[in-house]
Amino acid sequence: MISSLTAISGGPSAIRRDPDSNTLRLSRRKTLISLLRNCKNISQVPSIHAKIIRTFHDQDAFVVFELIRVCSALDSIDYACDVFRYVSNPNVYLYTAMIDGFVSSGRSADGVSLYRNMIQSSVLPDNYVITSVLKACDLECCREIHAQVLKLGFGSSRSVGLKLMEIYGRFGDLVDAKKVFDEMPERDQVAVTVMINCYSERGCIEEALELFQDVKVKDTVCWTAMIDGLVRNRKMNKALELFRGMQMEGVSPNEFTAVCVLSACSDLGALELGRWVHSFVENRKIELSNFVGNALINMYSRCGDINEAKRVFRGMQDKDVISYNTMISGLAMHGASFEAINEFRDMVNRGFRPNQVTLGALLNACSHGGLLDIGLEVFNSMWRVFNVEPQIEHYGCIVDLLGRVGRLEEAYRFIENMPIEPDHIMLGSLLSACKIHGNMELGERIAKRLLESENPDSGTYVLLSNIYASSGKWKETTEVRESMRESGIEKEPGCSSIEVDNQMHEFLAGDTAHPHKDAIYQRLQELNQILRFKEHETDMIIGFAGHQ
Repeated sequence: MISSLTAISGGPSAIRRDPDSNTLRLSRRKTLISLLRNCKNISQVPSIHAKIIRTFHDQDAFVVFELIRVCSALDSIDYACDVFRYVSNPNVYLYTAMIDGFVSSGRSADGVSLYRNMIQSSVLPDNYVITSVLKACDLECCREIHAQVLKLGFGSSRSVGLKLMEIYGRFGDLVDAKKVFDEMPERDQVAVTVMINCYSERGCIEEALELFQDVKVKDTVCWTAMIDGLVRNRKMNKALELFRGMQMEGVSPNEFTAVCVLSACSDLGALELGRWVHSFVENRKIELSNFVGNALINMYSRCGDINEAKRVFRGMQDKDVISYNTMISGLAMHGASFEAINEFRDMVNRGFRPNQVTLGALLNACSHGGLLDIGLEVFNSMWRVFNVEPQIEHYGCIVDLLGRVGRLEEAYRFIENMPIEPDHIMLGSLLSACKIHGNMELGERIAKRLLESENPDSGTYVLLSNIYASSGKWKETTEVRESMRESGIEKEPGCSSIEVDNQMHEFLAGDTAHPHKDAIYQRLQELNQILRFKEHETDMIIGFAGHQ
């Protein structure tokens, strides 16, 4: 296609003069750029490109820039390459457009290579092209361009500094990310937010908090970044505490803040705070986008209010696949298996294509409801009907389902015939089923297989011990417990939480760290005394009745 246009243009070395006036040329440029911007498909581009050549605009940087940009946006990066190749003396803006095109097309190595060609061609880079090529860089390349940035005097550029921090953070080089941050002439809220994200992504949450607390004036984005970092690092109580601080500072949350807080509420079971966030979203007339709606459905489902989750789901105008996945998962969690199946059917009828998450949620619903035949039908249709390759979690659902209905040997044969190795979660699920259904022989086989794995957990030892104990094999029970102690594995203490006045309180079994532990244990003793008295009172009534 390009070769025929080359014949018209005479190639990159041809020298041609446009006889038209400057006014007419500017008018044509504007028209050509407008035509390019209206292109919806790459098939529309060649005719406009031919017109560009005929009107002597094939070397016009403004027109060629738009042509390259449009080709890249229409997923035709090779066409953009050919266009660029026939420009006699491309300037830095054309290089930027081409590098951006390579990056957006997933051809990062080509973007870096073109940048090096630009330097070799003595085209001086600017902030924009440096920022573009950094998106394509690995850590080594980033350091190379960073050194070049300093030599060229772009070290004080805010946009370049932010991008360098982001790339260093992405590859875990927090030392260099922090060095760039410290050397920035203006460490504003945006720079702080980027650095907080760098720390949070690598689990350095204390460093992120320290940096956050040093900022005098924080905007919504900065607060949200810190809350999001805490949530991603499983510091849910701290995230909610920070959200309250944000409110006290009078900083308005946005939909991203709401989703972060709802995620923390979901994890902690903080239903009342979750309802407050929902009310805040409605009162502030924040659009109930899929982003917020899906978070609300997840929060209500995980906090026990499935009816409210369904109400939010029904109220969403433009549901997507994630909306259906979240709702089906919530229904499965609450044992509403048939409702989950109906939502799946509605999803398919509306033209949405199920993905791995959808089918996993549906299989989970079948497992919770003991719907073996439907579950097997769904599993067998994954590849055949929906072109979805079953993953370990899908196989696990079938094992769990067979275990729940007592078909333990069939479940074990299913594991043996799988094309992938079972994980400890799948084997642990079948081990639990063996305990429930009293199949000690199979349970012992599975437990030994788990104990021979690389990282047996405390649950495996406890389950095997319980299986032996329920069968009266006390010697074996003791041996398992001793083996557990010798391996240095301790049973994880039970944990519970309660929400009081929009604050979450966590308690571990045998916990002595809670600030109100004395009052709590005193109250527990009082309750024990009341229960013993009630038990004694009941025994007296039963004894008295027996004498009548």
